Amino acid sequence: MAPSRLASELDATKSQILFLVIVMILSSETSNPVKIFMRVFPNVHTWHIRTLAFGLLVHVFLARFRDLLYYVCKVFFHSLLSIFFTQIEVIGLQNVPPNTPVIFCGNHSNQFIDGVMLMCSVPGEVSFLVAEKSWHRRIIGDFAYAMGCVPVARAQDGAKVGVGTLSIQGTECLGSSTKFVSQVHKGDKIRPKSLGDKVFKVVEVVDNTHLVVENAENLSVSAASKSTFDVLLRVDQTAVYTKVLNKLARGGSIGIFPEGGSHDRTDLLPLKVGVALIAYSTLEKKDINVPIVPVGLNYFHGHRFRGRAVVEFGAPVYIQKETLSKYKAGGDEKKVVCNELMDRIADGMRSVLVTTPNYEVLRMIHTARRLFTHSGSDRSGRDLSAEKKQDISRRFAVCYKLLMEKFKEDGEPQEYTKLKDRMLAYQNELYSLGIRDFQVAQFDEDEHEHTNEEEVSHVHVNRRGVAENFLDDVDIPYKILHMTFTVMIAFLPAVLLNFPVGMVANLYAERKRVKALAGSKVKIHAQDVLLSEKVMLCMVLVPTLWVFYGLVLIFCTNYDRDCIILFQLSLPMFSYLGIMATESGMADFKDLRPHVMKVFPGTRARLLALPRKRRQLARDFKKFVSKNGPSMGALYFNKSVDWMSVEQNMKKKE
Repeated sequence: MAPSRLASELDATKSQILFLVIVMILSSETSNPVKIFMRVFPNVHTWHIRTLAFGLLVHVFLARFRDLLYYVCKVFFHSLLSIFFTQIEVIGLQNVPPNTPVIFCGNHSNQFIDGVMLMCSVPGEVSFLVAEKSWHRRIIGDFAYAMGCVPVARAQDGAKVGVGTLSIQGTECLGSSTKFVSQVHKGDKIRPKSLGDKVFKVVEVVDNTHLVVENAENLSVSAASKSTFDVLLRVDQTAVYTKVLNKLARGGSIGIFPEGGSHDRTDLLPLKVGVALIAYSTLEKKDINVPIVPVGLNYFHGHRFRGRAVVEFGAPVYIQKETLSKYKAGGDEKKVVCNELMDRIADGMRSVLVTTPNYEVLRMIHTARRLFTHSGSDRSGRDLSAEKKQDISRRFAVCYKLLMEKFKEDGEPQEYTKLKDRMLAYQNELYSLGIRDFQVAQFDEDEHEHTNEEEVSHVHVNRRGVAENFLDDVDIPYKILHMTFTVMIAFLPAVLLNFPVGMVANLYAERKRVKALAGSKVKIHAQDVLLSEKVMLCMVLVPTLWVFYGLVLIFCTNYDRDCIILFQLSLPMFSYLGIMATESGMADFKDLRPHVMKVFPGTRARLLALPRKRRQLARDFKKFVSKNGPSMGALYFNKSVDWMSVEQNMKKKE
């Protein structure tokens, strides 16, 4: 057991013991300290003690109001995440420096859930930078205030449609029917719509049809295909930096999502330089070299109800103190050191994520990891820790990028192309049948044909086979009974409490997704907004539904007050019980699904063919890894990998 987990369990045990001891003391007249005090001083009455205790309680509450409010929010969000996620695993907390201010930099792939996830994964308090647009939203803004967040105005939130069209060649921006003098100022940014989310900072406004811009990437918009554009006005962030620096100077921690906005891509967006400016300003003005800890928020079906998440903290990034003089010098030198720091932060963030070019490759990486870690009926791969799974997936993802670079020069070998197509076809077949990879073992009728490869004695095979056959015979009836029982338990809570809210939340979130996709330049399907919108609506609808049922009982029944109060207090428990029972029943249904599908001739043949396909695919994939793995060096041979160095080396090769 990990030391941190052992310590937390011991703390919980101590709290339980303390609570029970206090209850025992107070339940006895002879040991109750208040009663003893009143016997010794007969002129003291109970209302004296109650008044004194109430006054002290108010004093403590007011003195620590912000801390208590943050703690209440954290407890509430812990409960919320336990409802909306089946499992949240935290990796690398030892990388977070204790007793010092920290800047947490996380990827932004699940909108408001990202902040809640990070908040609940870190032991101390974290104040987040939140978009001013979100700060003014009900619920989100209220919780942001309670958590001590700092609102930040973003240029893209106040973007204005530019007049006319423009073309860009190098640093020259030429307009047609534009009004640059009145609409654009030095320091503003222009965003040609033909280039998506790419922006150009305005260095000089020459006249109504001529701008000088920064163009480090040497992008262009040809004169023949002029583009419409948006104007992003320059935002003064002096007040924001002052608040953030004061928080860090007082020992507080800051959470930032430097991509600027949430998205549903499989790699990072270009990072905003604000993190570097905050870190350098803190070193310059407060003499504190704040550690910048990269955070990887890895979601598995994160936009769905009851998804899974892995939160990974990477090694902290520090400013190299010798670069402070260049930062103070300003101009190009300041820009260079800030960009270098941002590159190291980006490398750190990628070191705690599994980044791929697109979703198809990401699916292939996860399939490859499952094929590599366990074969056939061997389910040991499912017992791997989250850290090990992340490590293997990341190795495959990085090796994929290296192979793609190699194939650009030599061309894709036929061996790789066929293997990739077979892996995707296998994954699509599982998706089409509605089963998971590990379930293939449930109908592997030939699993004992390979016992010679495992060098197991014949007697042991027979004993093992008899035992497993007996368990298999018992398992299916047990699952049917268990599913029936859980459905009976979950039916009323699910129908009366959870289903109406869930149905409305899904429809509402889908409308918000469509709207977010229409207004975004970077989102693919805008799935990053779905869960946040569902959660926010549920936070309103669930208590509203409870109040509605309470009013129905009051005005439409003859139940007494105590019965109605008990019913209202029981609703949260019934709702949670309905969720857990429904999930358990669905798990049984998914386990039984392959057995039911075997009854139908059309799907039976496909199901029975899967184990053999999988075994052959796993063997061929392992051969491919054995053949190409040694060329990957440390990624293949080393048990542990410095992912920050890997990302930096890949960037040098590019």
